[in-house]
Amino acid sequence: MTTTVGLSRTASGSEVPTAAERARPPWRHEDPVIAWTGALLVTGIAFFLRWWQLDTPHQFSFDETYYAKDAWSMLAHGYVREYVEDADKSIINGETGDLWKDSPSMIVHPEVGKWLIALGIKTFGMDPFGWRIASAVIGSLMVLVMCRFTRRVTGSTVLGLVGGLLLSLDGLQLVLSRLGLLDIFVAFFILCGVHCVVADRQSFRARLAAGRSRVLVRPWLIAGGVAFGLAAGTKWTAAFPLAAFGLLSFAWSWGGRHAFGQRHAWAKALADGAGSFVQLVLVALVVYVASWTGWLVHAHEYEQALSNTQYTAHGGGKQWPTATEPDAEGIGEVVQSVRSLWSYHHDVFAFHEHFLNGGEHVYASKPIGWLLLNRPVGVDAQLEIKPGTQGCDAPAGSTCLRQVILLGNPLIWWAGSLALLCALVRWVGARDWRFGVAVVGTTSTWLPWIRFDDRPIFFFYAVVCLPFLVLGLTLALGAIVGSTDRPSPRRTAGVILSGSYVVLALLMFAWFWPIWTDQLITHGEWLKRMWFSRWI
Repeated sequence: MTTTVGLSRTASGSEVPTAAERARPPWRHEDPVIAWTGALLVTGIAFFLRWWQLDTPHQFSFDETYYAKDAWSMLAHGYVREYVEDADKSIINGETGDLWKDSPSMIVHPEVGKWLIALGIKTFGMDPFGWRIASAVIGSLMVLVMCRFTRRVTGSTVLGLVGGLLLSLDGLQLVLSRLGLLDIFVAFFILCGVHCVVADRQSFRARLAAGRSRVLVRPWLIAGGVAFGLAAGTKWTAAFPLAAFGLLSFAWSWGGRHAFGQRHAWAKALADGAGSFVQLVLVALVVYVASWTGWLVHAHEYEQALSNTQYTAHGGGKQWPTATEPDAEGIGEVVQSVRSLWSYHHDVFAFHEHFLNGGEHVYASKPIGWLLLNRPVGVDAQLEIKPGTQGCDAPAGSTCLRQVILLGNPLIWWAGSLALLCALVRWVGARDWRFGVAVVGTTSTWLPWIRFDDRPIFFFYAVVCLPFLVLGLTLALGAIVGSTDRPSPRRTAGVILSGSYVVLALLMFAWFWPIWTDQLITHGEWLKRMWFSRWI
């Protein structure tokens, strides 16, 4: 059983297998009752914090006006249709009659996340709680996966719980788990995909340790392909970490064969790479295309309504070829619909590449500063609440306010950024693969955004980076504690230092809680939380 705080020796960072690694993989050295009970407890607390007053503010917040209504339309019709004017006001007032137009709407993100939002609407109704509950559930499950993911990487049950706890204490993750936006879903599926790739690494090496040189079917990679396909089916940006971890998986395959002294390691690794491509990338592609089933079933509506307008407006310059073709039947109809979907993707790509260039938004931020919280996003604000109204106890001459702001926990993001630099040194200098997961995960979900910094993009996209920042931070805490179980002044100091950091992160979470959850505070209390002018 491994329940120590420090990094497990059996989860050695060295590519040379230890005797313990040859005998038994490190992720099995645990008491499953303790590990799962702790993870479920952290997850339960996270869910309560995300579920509490979930319908506040009782209105469409930020881009919920798009995604919640898209989800409702998909639920009602199987595809997204345009809405009548003032549909938002009608929905908030509880008037959920026929608010749709006949024409389909051009949506610029895939459908998986919106189908999950639709499940909540189906269960609880078309109101703020209904379109946010799926985010709360997925955001909480993300904490559970983080506990298990960190446990798998570090070899320590306690560090696994610390990783999940730190993720749950971040404000960006909290707020996105309380809104009907897409980013929490893509972050969850990417984390699941990376977890599966890491699990495949350990499973692969265990098979090599058992003397099995031919490893054809790799179930963890297939599961990773499904997860990455769902992630890309929520937002296309999932393609970058898919590519990065596909290459890392190939490197791990070669490293494993080389470490276990196999001859012709490169040739065997190339064969592994071909199989990995099929089981990871092609599976992801199949899942992605399947996620468009609702669109494909209604391709005819899109061919007639959008091929003459959106294609030209966004740079295509001509009709979709399928718009003027007679409707096919059987397999031919499937092929025709897929061709229309390809043309639709061309439209959407042109929209993302050209339509938004040069645009401005008050909350837009440069991605180079995201990890340092350069510009948070105000989701909702009720200002100038007078003393004596709504319970405001502000002094005379002042006011109260309510706010929801997409701002990370500074202690987690700033310390995580520093830990990321340390992780790069440990990965390159000590060849410790665990730190490489944190580095590759963060850079593959963050750096690609830099090429789009000439258009309005927002800090909350960085939630996909957060699990890997937290992983790097947790690895750093484990290194501070040390790997030995024997009491020593150094280990005692490491435990105190690391434990104090976690307590401070918890206190920071409590400090910013009011502006993450629309609580009533005075203007003076709000200013104490606005540490920089760019946060306002």
